Amino acid sequence: MTNNKLPVRVVCATRLPRNKFLSHTSLGKSIKSFIEVSKAEVKLYADNSTGLSEIYNKAIEDSIENPAILVFAHDDIALYDFFWAERIRDGVEKFDIAGLAGNLRRVPKQPSWAFINDGFSWDSSSNLSGTVAHGSTFPLNKVLPFGPVDQECKLLDGVLLSVKSELLINTKLRFDENFKFHFYDIDFCRQAELKNLKMGTIPLSIVHESGGNFSSNEWRASYQKYLNKWKE
Repeated sequence: MTNNKLPVRVVCATRLPRNKFLSHTSLGKSIKSFIEVSKAEVKLYADNSTGLSEIYNKAIEDSIENPAILVFAHDDIALYDFFWAERIRDGVEKFDIAGLAGNLRRVPKQPSWAFINDGFSWDSSSNLSGTVAHGSTFPLNKVLPFGPVDQECKLLDGVLLSVKSELLINTKLRFDENFKFHFYDIDFCRQAELKNLKMGTIPLSIVHESGGNFSSNEWRASYQKYLNKWKE
């Protein structure tokens, strides 16, 4: 099925009840505001405490009989583009997996797409791609231009990842359910790389409310699990 016929389906988990998604989350409010120009379906997992990988895999399986462009997105991002769905369509035409921020390279023991060691040292800007803003009010607290967009990457940030469901089905690419809330995105990219899939960043304006939760005990445990899996 061609891109312009495939529905754009946002896959999202939220701790809130279903009836508050459109009114109380940044992602829900964005989808509702722009629905007339950016048509989208929503595969919502409300009242959620399940790992993201498990939820995302369920959405992939559900798409076998109902293919779509899947947009795996956090509920705390605000879309700042009326035509965001077209940006997504263009992105998955250019890349197998499209994201918003990423790294052109990958180094051993890398704990994030942006950092090169567990001391959270930023990689050189020449290796980074994409732009993401942070904050919860307008004007924005901070806009981070990591590097030029439309770049092929080895790693992508999981805040928003887009991919055709048929590609995931045909390549048997899935999220590793051992990574519930941390490292699911980095691991997913590693798996995609082994399958020779093309990943890259697209120009889509979002504002992310969260800056991440690095160095918590849960994050450290997931990091060690990641290192063990990839023998690093």
